[in-house]
Amino acid sequence: MSDETSASHYGLLPDRFRQAAKPGTVLLRLETTQSREGALDGAWWPHSRDISAELPGLVRALTEHIGPIASVGLDADAWDDVPARLVVDGRSVHIDRYPVGDDTVIITRGDRDHFSLLVVPPQASQEAALAAMARAVEAGGTDSARQILIATGIGPEPPAEAS
Repeated sequence: MSDETSASHYGLLPDRFRQAAKPGTVLLRLETTQSREGALDGAWWPHSRDISAELPGLVRALTEHIGPIASVGLDADAWDDVPARLVVDGRSVHIDRYPVGDDTVIITRGDRDHFSLLVVPPQASQEAALAAMARAVEAGGTDSARQILIATGIGPEPPAEAS
C-alpha cells in the first residue's frame, strides 16, 4: 500500500482515535436508517484469539451503542476454545459457529438485525490495523473483510493461479 493511500484512509479517523487505537479497539459506523449500506458495519481489533477473554469487551461496547446483543457468529476455527455461549454483565450471548472466515464476526441484535464487523488480527501493526479499520467503516464500502486485510498488508495474498 502506498503512503498516499495510507494517508487518505488515516484522514477518515479522528486524531484522538488514531492516537488511542490499540488491540481491543472497536470502531463502528452506525447509521440511523434500517437499510444500512456497505459490506461492513465496523471493525474490531482484539488482543488475542481467546474469544472468552475478548468477546465480553466487544459485547459491552456494542451494547452501549446498539442495545443488547443476542448472538455472535464467528468461525470457530479462527478462535481458541469457543464456548456455545458467554454470560456478559448478566446477559447470555449465544455464539454461533459458522465457516464464515476468520476475518469477520456477525453480531445479532434482536431476531434479524445483523451487524458485520471486520476482525483485525491481533498481531497486526497499529498502522495496518488503523488503515483496515478506516476502510471497513467507509460509507458505501464494497470491499470484503478479506479484500481489506489484503489491501492493507495484513492478510495473505490469494494463491496465484497455475498457468
